[in-house]
Amino acid sequence: MRSGGARWVLAVLAAGLAAGGLAYAAVDPGPLSQAERAARTGQDGIWKAVVPPRGMHGEFDSNDPIGVAAGRRITADCSINWLDPDERKLYCFASATSLVFFLEGPHAWLERARKQWPRLAVR
Repeated sequence: MRSGGARWVLAVLAAGLAAGGLAYAAVDPGPLSQAERAARTGQDGIWKAVVPPRGMHGEFDSNDPIGVAAGRRITADCSINWLDPDERKLYCFASATSLVFFLEGPHAWLERARKQWPRLAVR
């Protein structure tokens, strides 16, 4: 059997959840298309900047340098990339994790990848 204090806490929690649900229902306009949402807010969102332009091509035939250094071809779409400030070459990555790992020592990873690439490029 629950005490009076426990019942009171449960009642307050239930009332709070119900009020939150009602407030959400009053504000939620229902499902909107991306165009409708952009028209209402005046914003297109940030994701349009992530899509790489057509024809974007990185070194190693747009394969992830970490994979190439390990002797594997891992195709990347260049949405995650790094431009070498010294050589002005573009490198494409299959994941953000790969890029972060790469940035811990980019020149060492590129040296390893360049050694492996001639063997992988003939496939």
